Amino acid sequence: MAQYQITVDSQLLHQLFLGNSQDSGVAKLLESVLNQVLQAQATEQLGAEPYERTDERQAYRNGTYPHQLTTRVGTITLRVPRIRGGKFSTELFARYQRSEQALVLALMEMVVNGVSTRKVAQITEELCGT
Repeated sequence: MAQYQITVDSQLLHQLFLGNSQDSGVAKLLESVLNQVLQAQATEQLGAEPYERTDERQAYRNGTYPHQLTTRVGTITLRVPRIRGGKFSTELFARYQRSEQALVLALMEMVVNGVSTRKVAQITEELCGT
């Protein structure tokens, strides 16, 4: 696993320690760190920093797209990099997708076994919060 250099803004730290809601500060910190990890992974896959010209470059950046991720500290918005002429892949979402697939399969099994849709909806709200 590669090591990443993460920087944290002083305003973000101020909000984390002195803010009214600790969860919002932790959510902002998590969002900042994960966005920096995504950018570092894109740099690894491309073989070059943004605007850097090298012979080892694999492809070019093509902006980002927002991705909502629901966590225990709240919903965070990640800026997932786009790569021109290729596909950006990250292991960051793999764990989340596996747990989501297991949840969907369990919900489908409940419906097949005759559990009412109201009970399935209640269970889903309790497990997922939404």
